[in-house]
Amino acid sequence: MRNTLEQSEISKGLAAGVIGGLVGAWVMNQVQALLSKKMTGFARSHGAQSLQQGSPRHGAARELQSRGSERESDDATTRSAQLVSRTIANRELSESEKETLGTGAHYAMGVTSGAIYGAVAEVLPVATIGAGLPFGAAVWLIADESVVPALGLSKSPTEYPLEEHAYSLAAHLVFGLATEFTRRAARRVLDETGSWESRWS
Repeated sequence: MRNTLEQSEISKGLAAGVIGGLVGAWVMNQVQALLSKKMTGFARSHGAQSLQQGSPRHGAARELQSRGSERESDDATTRSAQLVSRTIANRELSESEKETLGTGAHYAMGVTSGAIYGAVAEVLPVATIGAGLPFGAAVWLIADESVVPALGLSKSPTEYPLEEHAYSLAAHLVFGLATEFTRRAARRVLDETGSWESRWS
């Protein structure tokens, strides 16, 4: 019985995290569009990865370069979309498709990290301290500063100016805050819904 209850709570946490991650990614997009417009004069809608332009010389970018499908203006999310298209459909994306699917990749990342966060919050409530700011900083450090460059989806962190790292961190802190506040609200709703259902069952 206890095991089933714990699984139910984790499932609720995961669902709340998905909702939180989706909202967090949307809010982050709005902030990032403003930040990128200020920095480059052009609003980009792929989250903080929009700032990670320029062709890396390793990993995913090198594979795309060998096929002639890498552009200097591509960012981490458009490279991800291009790789998925090459792997699954064996075709190149148009520039408009890159934009659309790049945005989709950003939301997929937000939802996935939000789901993990929501599930972990059920098992380790301490993960939610700081109103989601540590979570946002962790996503920035693990994804943008480590995994993305290691895979060749962006250049090395040392190749980008400090200002871009600061903007990226700020956008991820906003993501963390929005995800946490939305997760909390969604979790309360799920608890209230469960209580209402149990009274009528």
